[in-house]
Amino acid sequence: MAELSVIAVANQKGGVGKTTTAINLGAALAMAGHQTILIDLDPQGNASTGLGIEVEQRHKTVYDLLAGPDSLQDCQVQTDIENLTVVPATPDLSSADVDLAQVKDRTRLLRRKLDEAPCDSVILIDCPPALGLLTVNAMVAADAVLVPLQAEFYALEGLSQLLSTVKHVRQSGNPNLRVNGVLLTMSDYRNNLSQQVEADARATLGDLVFTTVIPRNVRVSEAPSFAQPVLLYDPASKGSLAYRQFAAEFAARLKLANEVA
Repeated sequence: MAELSVIAVANQKGGVGKTTTAINLGAALAMAGHQTILIDLDPQGNASTGLGIEVEQRHKTVYDLLAGPDSLQDCQVQTDIENLTVVPATPDLSSADVDLAQVKDRTRLLRRKLDEAPCDSVILIDCPPALGLLTVNAMVAADAVLVPLQAEFYALEGLSQLLSTVKHVRQSGNPNLRVNGVLLTMSDYRNNLSQQVEADARATLGDLVFTTVIPRNVRVSEAPSFAQPVLLYDPASKGSLAYRQFAAEFAARLKLANEVA
């Protein structure tokens, strides 16, 4: 029997390709036949916008999922990609830390709602660039954390803080949480720094670092402005090919039945 897989895509540092990774991984998995749900847990709502979900379509949002009686099914919006739905976000979510501060078991709100998800689904949670209540909710609900890591000078320093949070969540709310892997993003092999960061990451983290590296690519940067994953915007681009390769590696690591080509 297929099992539900819940992956939190997290990095407390902004601008590392977190949302881009969530969108394109979700698209690749869905296009391979996996029922995929992307939960946009970032108040900026960039994952929702990047998959073509207009503000007027966001009748029920992740805020309703966390704070109200609405179910996961109630809050999903179908994207233009078969098998891919989104639980969208709006700026209302930015007040969640305050609004939910007095709620009992507030770190388990998302986990309770995901109990009703279809057992053969893959759920990707696009976390905000902060280690607050929303990200902790994601980690308590998740089986594993996927960490996009930009190839830049302070990358590994920021990663250590995130891994400390994972350790804390293991001790306090989700003992089975693991790190699925680290994905190097925005790499430029013409730049010695990118090569050094990759070498340091592999030396420090070993097999935890995915073999695939996402390059800096103008088509990846352009795709969100057309409300599409780069896999649809320019399927032949270097960025698209890299995300397909990564999705195949991710699916193999997760032991998903359908191959990603």
